Amino acid sequence: MQEITLPSAPNMVVVTQNLTKEFNGVSVVKDVNLAVPQGKIFGFIGPSGCGKTTTVRLLIGAYQPTSGEVTVLGHSPRKFRRQERENIGYMPQQFVLYPDLTVRQNLNFAASLYGLGWRERRHRLGEMLDLVELRGHEHKRAENISGGMQRRLSLASTMMHEPELMFLDEPTAGVDPVLRRKFWDYFRVLQKRGHTLFITTQYVGEAAYCDYVGVMSRGRILTVDTPEGLRRQAMGGAIILMQLNQPLPMEDWLSLQELKVVSRGVSPVGNNTWRVVVDDASLALPELMAWAQTRNVEVVSMREDQPSFDDVFVQFIHEEERQEDARNE
Repeated sequence: MQEITLPSAPNMVVVTQNLTKEFNGVSVVKDVNLAVPQGKIFGFIGPSGCGKTTTVRLLIGAYQPTSGEVTVLGHSPRKFRRQERENIGYMPQQFVLYPDLTVRQNLNFAASLYGLGWRERRHRLGEMLDLVELRGHEHKRAENISGGMQRRLSLASTMMHEPELMFLDEPTAGVDPVLRRKFWDYFRVLQKRGHTLFITTQYVGEAAYCDYVGVMSRGRILTVDTPEGLRRQAMGGAIILMQLNQPLPMEDWLSLQELKVVSRGVSPVGNNTWRVVVDDASLALPELMAWAQTRNVEVVSMREDQPSFDDVFVQFIHEEERQEDARNE
């Protein structure tokens, strides 16, 4: 798998070099190299148990690396001062707030930890209650609200002081699709204000909302790229679906594959429809139409296809498994 270095930016808020973590001699995170620019949303996707949460805990200083280097906001997490910690927000997967306090009391407590004055605290509390849709539940004890509501309360507590850098571990887990989209809309608002967000998720489709995405499997980073770059990596280029009015004869199939705009071959997908992998869809479409006219091939439709991120992710994982099996032979 190809690992892509992120473009340069004025500040890299997270940088790791060969970051590795072992537990009882077993590597859970292996040689992770990352560079996350300031003011971007970095998505971290991978199957459950692949090492995402362990990586985040290394970045916030909860775990010490077995080997490798890590800096966050220009400092080693082992040497964070109060100022660095106040500039970081962390939402863990588990609910760690006070169950015997109310929703409002938990938010007030989180705000007080970072010295928010009462006027600012009042404004932020209302804003957060509306964002996570807990308005009307603020006087309920945290132990008496649902698990999904506890997740939303955790997110609100993490963002109360608007930290410069936020690590959100599965923030949308257990959240309905409508509210999930609302969260991502707000994450974009925070990004526009200059905040950096490092978000882990098992909802692979959420990669579309990120500026950059890291794909992890078995403790390793398989690749880092933009969402569109991930599609191109996984599929070998852009994909055009060409539906014909009749089966494609062998001689026409061979002719189609020989076109210069075709980069990774032509394959059938059923119903007289063919998948054509090209480098550039905008350049390839007119060339393919011209080819069809020359060969008297009747085209019903021809369009660029956008594979889902689920398909993209599965492709990466299958390729990693294939390479892992080859290494173990």
